[in-house]
Order: sequence, then structure tokens, then C-alpha cells
Amino acid sequence: MLYSDKLDSNRHNSNRHYTQKLSCLLLLIVALSLILLLAGSGLDVDYIIPKRFARLTAIIIGSLCVALSSIIFQTLVNNRILTPAIMGYEAVYLMWQALLLLTLGTHGLAMLGTGGNFFISLALMLVYSWLLQRWLLGQARPDLYRLLLIGLVLTMVISTFTQFVQLRIDPGEFAVLQGLSYASFTRANTDTLLYSIIAVTLVCVIGYKYWPELDALTLGQAQATSLGVNTTQLMRLYLALIAILVSVSTSLIGPTAFLGIFVANITYALSASRKHRLTLPMGCAIAMTLFLVAQLLVEHVFNYRTTVTILINLVCGAYFLMLIVRTRGTL
Repeated sequence: MLYSDKLDSNRHNSNRHYTQKLSCLLLLIVALSLILLLAGSGLDVDYIIPKRFARLTAIIIGSLCVALSSIIFQTLVNNRILTPAIMGYEAVYLMWQALLLLTLGTHGLAMLGTGGNFFISLALMLVYSWLLQRWLLGQARPDLYRLLLIGLVLTMVISTFTQFVQLRIDPGEFAVLQGLSYASFTRANTDTLLYSIIAVTLVCVIGYKYWPELDALTLGQAQATSLGVNTTQLMRLYLALIAILVSVSTSLIGPTAFLGIFVANITYALSASRKHRLTLPMGCAIAMTLFLVAQLLVEHVFNYRTTVTILINLVCGAYFLMLIVRTRGTL
């Protein structure tokens, strides 16, 4: 009885500490959001504040996509240094944009429209996800290091092909493609935001139903199967959802490279749990905080002389190297 009371007390303290950490992050997000909206705006509700509100909406949606896709992907492959970016999802998106500019040009891109480009990109990412699940993960899952190696090589091949296409497009179109290659919250427009909100909402509704199965998968594929989880079907479903999330985040704000690794591992440290009802909200809050801080630094400290991509890659890339060195192959 005393042991049971002690377990209940420890669980209560853990939940209380988690709630305090999450509440502090949410308060910080609210404060940073108000600064982003109002600082130096002169309360201009006709132009400045609506533009900043669209930027804030893009930050929120992008944060949800990065956090959810990274944490869920790490659960699927049972490894803390793998993210969808490493496996080539973002490279596929950029390759499609390069091919689109090569074949149609900027005028054809305008004719295709924001909605057309968004949904075609989404379809291509779903096809890539299906191929990844059927071929790459199916063969490489028993050996995580082989999975990482093949994923990195695949990303390099796709990126090299994208660079080859870049050499064949006009300088003006190349400038457009370069703009798509960096994370930025200024490119979001009303149509893209609307499509993104709908897509992310559907992903959250569908994925929420299978959170208990994801929790079982953290124990390992064999243990999850013994508990009655159809791991093959679960992986197929969540890889499709991850493809949608990555497509939305990349089309909305651009590639984010190592941000997912940073967000996921900081989430595990702060939440002290692998339960997805705890890690996913915490991860979203951490991603929002990081994006807001980076955007405010770009606007008010560096005066747009640097980009969000540079700041995020600097911090998250250094963390990734530190993570590799400290673990020394124990992941």
C-alpha cells in the first residue's frame, strides 16, 4: 500500500511539473506573439498588423508540422537522430519546385496557382512516402544505421539532381527557387494558410485516434505487435500523415533542416516521458518558441541582415553534432 501511494505521489508530482513547464512555455509564446504583432507597428490595423498576423499564423502552423512530424517519425523508426528532413522529404519538395520552374517557368507557375502547386506537391509527397514505406523502411528497419545511410544518400542524390536542374533555368527563375530554399514566414499568403490549416487539422484529427498505438510502439515493434498493434498498418498511416505535415511546412515556410532533432530531444528532456499526449503538445510549444525568437531576432536585432534558416541551422546543427558526439552510437 505504501509503495502504491509513493507511485501515485511521484506520478502526481511529474504531472504537476509537466503542467508548470508547459504553462510557462505558453505564457512565453503569448508574450513573444504580442511583441511580434505590435512592436513598431503604430497599431496599423489596415496593413502592418494583418501582415504580421499572417506571419504569426504561418509560424504556428509550421511549428505544429515540424514538431508533430519529427516526434512521430522518431517513434516509427525508434531512433532519436532521424527526422523526415534527413530522409529526403524536403529534398523531394525542392526538386519538384525546380522541375516546375524548368518546364513551366514563372508564368506557368503563376497559372498553376498557389492551390494547384500546393495540392500537387502534397500528392508527390504522399507518393514518396508510399515508396519509402514499401521499399526503404521495409528493408532497412532491422538496421537503423543502414536506414540512416540510405536516407542520407537518397537526400544527396535528390539534392544533386535539383542542383543540376538549377543550372538549366533562367537567372530570374533561379532567384525564385533560391527563395523557396530558405525558411521564411513572409511568403505565406491567405490561400496557402487556409489550405494548410485544413490539412493540419485533418492530420491531427486522424492521428489523435492512434496515440495509444504510438505509445505502444515506443516499446519496440515486437512488443507493440505482442500487444495487438498492427505495426505495418500504423507505420503506413503515419508515414502518409508525416508526408502531409512536411509538405505543408515546406510549402509554407521552407526547409527547416535539423530543427526537428532539436525540438524532439528537448521535448523528451522537458516532458520526461515518451507518452505522446505529453510530448506532442510540449514539442509544438518548443517549436513555436524557437520560431518566434528567431523571427524577432531577424527583424529587430539583425535588421533582416540574416535569415531564420541561418539562425535555426546554427543552433540546431550544433546541437545535432553534440548529440552524436555525446551518445557515441548508443542511439
